[in-house]
Amino acid sequence: MSLQERLSHQSRTQPAGSAPARRTNVRWTLFVLLLVLVTVNYVDRGSISVALPLIQKEFGLSPSLTGLLLSAFFWSYALMQVPVGWLIDRFGPRKVITASCVGWGTATAASGLTGGFSGMFAARLGIGVAEAGVMPAGGKLNALWMHPKERGRGATILDAGAPLGAGVGGILITGLIALFGGWRMSFVIAGLLTALLGIAIWWYVRDHPRQHRSVNDAEAEYLEAAHRAEDEAAAAGGATARRAFLPYLKFRSFWAMCFGWLGFNGVFYGLLTWGPLYLSQAKHFKLASIGWSTFAIFGAGFVGEILGGLLADRLRAKGHGANLVMRTLLGVSSLIVASGLVGVTVVGSPMAAVVLLSVVLFFLRWVGLFWSVPATLGGRTNAGMLGGAMNLAGNVAGIGTPIAVGIIVGATGSYTGALLYFVVSAVIMGISVLTLDYSKRLPV
Repeated sequence: MSLQERLSHQSRTQPAGSAPARRTNVRWTLFVLLLVLVTVNYVDRGSISVALPLIQKEFGLSPSLTGLLLSAFFWSYALMQVPVGWLIDRFGPRKVITASCVGWGTATAASGLTGGFSGMFAARLGIGVAEAGVMPAGGKLNALWMHPKERGRGATILDAGAPLGAGVGGILITGLIALFGGWRMSFVIAGLLTALLGIAIWWYVRDHPRQHRSVNDAEAEYLEAAHRAEDEAAAAGGATARRAFLPYLKFRSFWAMCFGWLGFNGVFYGLLTWGPLYLSQAKHFKLASIGWSTFAIFGAGFVGEILGGLLADRLRAKGHGANLVMRTLLGVSSLIVASGLVGVTVVGSPMAAVVLLSVVLFFLRWVGLFWSVPATLGGRTNAGMLGGAMNLAGNVAGIGTPIAVGIIVGATGSYTGALLYFVVSAVIMGISVLTLDYSKRLPV
């Protein structure tokens, strides 16, 4: 049903003089579905890290080659971010996110059939290309479907799938490995289930609330009124609704957004890719223990992210300004993350390391609030493109971090230098989150 037909249908079915209908909440159901999607995304993305002790042994990989393999995904993923952001703004998030889901599921299944380093490297490149549209499309849907006062929760519900997927994936993939006696079939099954999820995405997701048959007038008008007010305030500040990218490069907040996400991912992707091997080699965990420890660490990140989004929106609802709320929450997050990582370098107990890493992930994932920033800086028109630019910057860290950790571990025989690398990333994140202006759209 087209948008025009939807508007006509609703005007015919609303009785004259009737009491206002109770507002539907389809937007929250949609974001729960996106949470499931991102969770599956990170199960597939992180599956190689969980199975890495077996893959490393089977393929005879050195630490440096292991780091290169872990970085393969991020090369293609990063390079696709800005192009896919443009596609999302041009053709809508629904088409892009559905194609992405089917594509990365197929590539994940194919990775289970590879015979060595080269084949796995190519499969990981394919997964990176296919997954590139998921998070920018989610950021665009946050701009289109959420009231400005709800975008903190929308952003963290969307992004919370990352730690949840990493945690659930640790148990799921180790369970499938144990069930089938190897890592290959676990990848094939995970990939095929992902491709099927694409059908559910196409069936339920729509680019605009008015296009969804379950959204009533009350919910649509609630969002449209807020978006009109947002556009009027932006226009008063000199911002327009034109589609553009290069003009954003002259603004400090654009670069703070990019460097903040780069620093965040320097920590998160480091722990996602090398964390299981760290537990295996430095703390001597068995495969089952790695699965449950990964679940505890990244599960804490999931809880932290949901609570961080709820706290941010509640503080905004009480009248606190965007800059005060975001800089306070994210500044505290950065300080605790850096301190916790320093602590991991000095504790000897394996369980103490797991506890400290759980605390680190709990507060690190507050920075998932950044997925509300593209809509703040670029409005609904450019949210996909700015989300792609932000994710490009973040995945520069995704490219460099696995390689850097591999070189550090290979050269020193220890993970201490790698953990200090994560501390530096947390400092970059902290400086950026305190620099960004969260209060207004950029005048482009």
